[in-house]
Amino acid sequence: MVSPGILLVDKPAGLTSHDVVARTRRAFGTRKVGHAGTLDPMATGLLVLGIEGATRLLTYIVGADKTYQATIRLGQTTSTDDAEGEVWATAASADWDSVTDESVRSGIAALTGAISQVPSSVSAIKVDGRRAYDRVRAGEEVVLAAREVVVSRFDLLSMRQGDGVLDLDVIVDCSSGTYIRSLARDLGAALGVGGHLTSLRRTRVGPFDVTDGVELEALEGAATLTPAAAAQRLLQTLEMSREEARDLRHGKRLAGQAGRLDGAIAAGIDPDGVLIGIMEKRGADLKSAMNMPGEQQ
Repeated sequence: MVSPGILLVDKPAGLTSHDVVARTRRAFGTRKVGHAGTLDPMATGLLVLGIEGATRLLTYIVGADKTYQATIRLGQTTSTDDAEGEVWATAASADWDSVTDESVRSGIAALTGAISQVPSSVSAIKVDGRRAYDRVRAGEEVVLAAREVVVSRFDLLSMRQGDGVLDLDVIVDCSSGTYIRSLARDLGAALGVGGHLTSLRRTRVGPFDVTDGVELEALEGAATLTPAAAAQRLLQTLEMSREEARDLRHGKRLAGQAGRLDGAIAAGIDPDGVLIGIMEKRGADLKSAMNMPGEQQ
C-alpha cells in the first residue's frame, strides 16, 4: 500500500502541473495524487503534491502565501501577458522618455500592498465551468472580474537594458490568487510602455521551500512528508489523548475544549504522532473539520 504524504517537487519549464501529477502517479503507483496551486508550463519551481489520503491536506495548503522570483520585460505587450504569447505592441522611442529608475520604483510601490487585480484572460480561472484559457483558445473574448489580493513584498533586484526593452528582476511575496503576469502587465501599462513576464519561479508555498523539492528524475522512491509533519508546519498543533483521538475520529465533539485553539483551525495529533485531522471550534466545543482516512493509522 502507498503511504499518504506530501511531496515537494521542483517543476521544470515546459511541463504542465498535470504532467507532473501524471509522472508522480506512475512513480508512486497510485492514481490518488493532487496538487496545491497550478504552475503555468513556462514557470518553474515549487509544486506541492498530495499522495493518497494526504490529498485532503491540499485544501489547507492551496491558500497559503507564496514567493516568486520573476523577470518582467518592459517595452512589449503580449496576448498572454507572458513570453508565450504573441507580441501585440512594442513601445516607441518617445514612450521611454518618462521611464526612469524613480518611475519604475514608484510603479512597483503602487502595486504593493492590498490591491485590486484583474487576472490574465488566459488564466486557469473557471468561467461557467470552463477554464478561461480554453475559452480564449476557442476564440471567445474573456474579461475576468477584478479580485482583491495582497502583495506584501515587491522588490526590484536588478534592471537590464536591452534592445528596446528593459528587463526587471524582481521577487514577490503575495497572497494566494495573485497573478505575477498581471503585475507585469499592470506595471508596464502604468509606465506607458507595456510589459509582460519572461520568467517565473515559485520558491515558496506557505512553510514549504523549493530547496526541499525533488527533481522529476528523482521521483522514484522520493521521500515525502507524513501528513502529521506537513500539518505541523502549516498549523498550530494540538496533542490529543487516545480517548480524545478516538472520539474525534468517530465524529464526536470535545466539550468545552474550544479554548485550546489559538486561531480558527489546528492539527490534531494522536499519541503515536499520527494526524487525526484538522480541528475547528464549534461554539465552546472542539470538533474535527476534516478526518484523515484510516490507512495512515
